[in-house]
Amino acid sequence: MLKEFLAQSTSSNGQARSYACNNTLELSNLIPPTVSYESQGALLIIATEQNLENLQQQFSSMSSVTFAVPSGTKITGDISPYFFSLAQLSGYLGRFSFHILQSSSISKVELAPVAIAQPHFDVVLDFSAEALIDTEVPPVGYFPVGRGYPKLEDAVEEINALIGTFDKPKFFRLDTDKCAHSSRGVKGCERCILSCPAGALTSEGRDEIGYKIEINPYLCQGVGTCATSCPTGAIEYALPYPNQTQGFIERTLQNYQAQGGSNPIVLFCSEEHETYNVMALRALPDNVIPIVVNELPSVGIDTWFAALSNGASQVLFAASRRMPATIIRVLNEEVTVAKTLLRQLGIHAESIDILYLEDLRQTKPVLIETPLNVHVGEIEGDKRARLFQSLDALAQSFTPLQTEAALPQGAPYGTVACDTDKCTLCMACVAVCPTMALHNEGQVPMLNFIEQDCVQCGLCEAACPEKALDLTPRINWDQQQRSSALTLNKDEPALCLRCEKAFAPKSMISMLQSKLKGHSHFSDEIAIRRIAMCEDCRVVDIYEEMAKDPTKQLKY
Repeated sequence: MLKEFLAQSTSSNGQARSYACNNTLELSNLIPPTVSYESQGALLIIATEQNLENLQQQFSSMSSVTFAVPSGTKITGDISPYFFSLAQLSGYLGRFSFHILQSSSISKVELAPVAIAQPHFDVVLDFSAEALIDTEVPPVGYFPVGRGYPKLEDAVEEINALIGTFDKPKFFRLDTDKCAHSSRGVKGCERCILSCPAGALTSEGRDEIGYKIEINPYLCQGVGTCATSCPTGAIEYALPYPNQTQGFIERTLQNYQAQGGSNPIVLFCSEEHETYNVMALRALPDNVIPIVVNELPSVGIDTWFAALSNGASQVLFAASRRMPATIIRVLNEEVTVAKTLLRQLGIHAESIDILYLEDLRQTKPVLIETPLNVHVGEIEGDKRARLFQSLDALAQSFTPLQTEAALPQGAPYGTVACDTDKCTLCMACVAVCPTMALHNEGQVPMLNFIEQDCVQCGLCEAACPEKALDLTPRINWDQQQRSSALTLNKDEPALCLRCEKAFAPKSMISMLQSKLKGHSHFSDEIAIRRIAMCEDCRVVDIYEEMAKDPTKQLKY
């Protein structure tokens, strides 16, 4: 439908657009890993005051239909439902667990083994006004019609088809080595967890062993907000990968311009809403080029700026106000950061914007008519490298208003300040930094920092025992300064009193001697002096003392 519509245009831009969309190699990648759902057609209906007999007739193709209703619900007809006072529901297609609690009992009962002699229900139709699974994007096989969507007639049609084995792709690739969520038992970034409308991401683990992000592939619906929010690229959309999407956009723009098209505007469209995409394009000029993706948030800020730095005048998103609130929030947060960067460059802030399809009926969108005339060419590297390559290309053509400018709170770009009066150079911050933005070089007690690598995850701030670090989100337009190592703190090395080996910062040893001087275990000068020895010499010194005076063994 979309390509047929594009082919109807007779303007020069329209014909160039049609050529570009038809002659650019489409996004693709190898068959991704999948997960399988198995459903035998065991349906659970959580009813309220519905006609149960009528409902049962609509699901004659299902292997079993079980009704559960709140206590006190009036029931007519020959159907005998299960009553409950409280209920808990969890799971996904083929593995739904439904626990009920009756007023006369104090223990929960799992209903499936009792009602159908199976461990789980396969599909759930929920008429409750407050859905028992309250995620914005419900799991596969769960239909919360009581909250207004989906509609009952649509749910009935889908449910009757949910018998058999179904494969779903694993939409994301997770690289835990890049993840800024946790290190050494300290928690940092949680952007992906907070951005998932399907509840598919969790933080697993305990303090003593650390935490890790886990993606439940059965709950994941491929929305893409986690990948958009991830500051390091640890979570990457896999259908297709971001660099493939970016390359496709670059080639599409090249083909459009090679055919005489001017002032191209990129419009990201959701694959499943083709009819709405065509409706939007009818209201827009012929230089608006649709880029169809699985989900709008599957492309992040790096791809947006890559488009602007390769000939696009504007980047828009064909969104709907009916999208889940979390998707709208994440998209708005990322666009807000993008707009701040554009303003700093003196570029129209609406060069990256959200286009709500509902608004097209009453108002005309703000369209940028002046091309940026920036063509950086192929952009490579990871997520952050691609973004900064695009930003630096734009900064060469548009002079930033300030070299250093503040970004909205929570933006994953910025600097770290160190209070040298508090810092003991213990290197706890270096130990937890996921990107090595904070690092130490060589044997000299020195804390170095590379701003371009900092994702503002907060791990260093949380790990610092002296509370000496402070994070500030900002953009530094000086590429040389931003990508070079800056020394935040430096100290002379303390030399071991016995072997003269450098083993710690001098200020740390002085601080420890000062703090421990009044402690009962360090009441004599020998113990205080031993703090200024390396760990090997400290042990040797203790044994030598015990050899001279065996009674010292009672002390140690």
